[in-house]
Parts: sequence; structure tokens; C-alpha cells
Amino acid sequence: MAGYIFDFIVVAVLIIGITAINGVLTNGIGEKIFGGKRHSDISNHSAGIQSGWKNVGGKKQK
Repeated sequence: MAGYIFDFIVVAVLIIGITAINGVLTNGIGEKIFGGKRHSDISNHSAGIQSGWKNVGGKKQK
């Protein structure tokens, strides 16, 4: 029974790990090929809009 549980955990970790790596690689390739010269404009624009916002939640800084 312990062998079955060990095998199950190993296979689950491999499936999750391969899926996560595949997503990251596919995203990176897609940004390089289809992103063009302005692939970071959307995130830069979003950061510019949010630059004056107050932080909410979390711990207060001293």
C-alpha cells in the first residue's frame, strides 16, 4: 500500500510540474513570437495608472 501511495504522489508531482513548466514555456514563446515590439506596453500602462493608489490590506509598515 505504501508503494502505491508513493507512486501516486510521484506521478501527481510529475504531472503538475510538467504542466506548470509547459505553461511558462508556451507563454514565453508566445510573447517572443507574437508580442512584437510593444509586448510590455499593456503592463507598463497598467502600472502607470496604479502608481498613485493606496495599498490596502496586509500589515502596516512602521
